[in-house]
Amino acid sequence: MSRRLQLFIATSLDGYIAGPHGDLTWLFHDGDYGYTPFYERVDTVLMGRRTYETALSCAQWPYAGRRAIVFTRRGERAIASPDTVATSRAPAEVIGELRAREGGMLWLVGGGELVKACLDATLIDDVVVSIHPVILGGGTPLIPLGTRRTALALTAERRFPSGLVQLAYRVEPTDG
Repeated sequence: MSRRLQLFIATSLDGYIAGPHGDLTWLFHDGDYGYTPFYERVDTVLMGRRTYETALSCAQWPYAGRRAIVFTRRGERAIASPDTVATSRAPAEVIGELRAREGGMLWLVGGGELVKACLDATLIDDVVVSIHPVILGGGTPLIPLGTRRTALALTAERRFPSGLVQLAYRVEPTDG
């Protein structure tokens, strides 16, 4: 079976994955919310350049022990984290090569433009969205305007005492 590409991401109630100026202080850190069992199945993380730069600002590299691929339109870039490469190749090409190899799940970390590119190319298999009970009023949208229409089938839902709701979907096949 082909390796699956899963978007596992947090969003505000009004659909932003980061607040104005990349603000992430609104994200809950009071629980695991299913992250640990998810991360155990992942062997490669895929992210855009701005998401990578945000990850670099963390006290510790958040993707330790996993291969990381950074998509950038600026060409090959200097990389400052372990097991990480940068590419300006099309996501479909890179993900196709990854799926042809043995391995664990592929995690699409973000950001919005890479999510759009992957949705437009029908590359994403599963979507898990953790909706935080906060309205940001602006920032980086989960799904940028102009993204291809994509049908989803709900596969699971969880509510947490914090008010966070997590929804899991399978991406439905398209007719073309």
